[in-house]
Amino acid sequence: MKLATRFGRGRTSVRSEEPLANEEIARVAPSIFATEKHDSRSDRYTYIPTIHVLEKLRSEGFMPFMACQARCRDEGKREHTKHMLRLRHAGQIASSEANEIILLNSHDGTSSYQMLAGTFRFVCCNGMVCGDMQNDIRVTHKGNIVDNVIEGAFRVVEDFERIDSHIDDMKSLPLDEGEQLAFARAALALKYDPHGEPAPVTGQQILAPWRSEDVGNDLWKTFNRVQEKMLKGGVRGRTSDGRRVTTRAVTGIDQDLRLNRALWVLAAEMKLLKH
Repeated sequence: MKLATRFGRGRTSVRSEEPLANEEIARVAPSIFATEKHDSRSDRYTYIPTIHVLEKLRSEGFMPFMACQARCRDEGKREHTKHMLRLRHAGQIASSEANEIILLNSHDGTSSYQMLAGTFRFVCCNGMVCGDMQNDIRVTHKGNIVDNVIEGAFRVVEDFERIDSHIDDMKSLPLDEGEQLAFARAALALKYDPHGEPAPVTGQQILAPWRSEDVGNDLWKTFNRVQEKMLKGGVRGRTSDGRRVTTRAVTGIDQDLRLNRALWVLAAEMKLLKH
């Protein structure tokens, strides 16, 4: 069953409760099926279509549950532009959250193969990115790309145990009202320039739960409430001159990953401060 298909200004995406078929992926991310590299790439560029890597990952038990492609203003690069897949391994499915491998690539020189660890929370159909930039695994378009990507995927899986432990710590760590508000305000500063136009919404607004499952004062629920509103938008507010606005969703792949990673690191820092 398909959960969501988004056609935003920055990307198109699809996510499903079941592994995605190639036809579903191709409708939103044709660059995954590019048959050749972009003309700008030199002979030193080893071209391996992302779909070939995906098929090998499938054979190793990694199934795609989400796919998206960056919007490209240059029509000549649309079939080669940056794309992202989120995959789960058969042995890494949880009841309320599922660990995911995030795979990035392009065939126009804007990205190497890149893998990160992620977590998908079923209650809000929202994906988050875990860890810091030191945990990125990158595979350049040279040499034995497919085997190197597979090796990288299993290295990400090995990191899931540490991530699960971190999430358990967050679930067991209560925050008082002041600490929750401090977290929310720090999160807003990651998206809105604190030295420029002020954020159109307040910390209290992005802390407010959208569903009963998010009610609670622990760091995990605080993080999830803030993360969902920061990424999905949809919060009504006012600009500094009093104009009513609704916050926008983050739709670009790079912006999504950057903000997701920053929020995860912010939560990790809050955990350290509390300990």
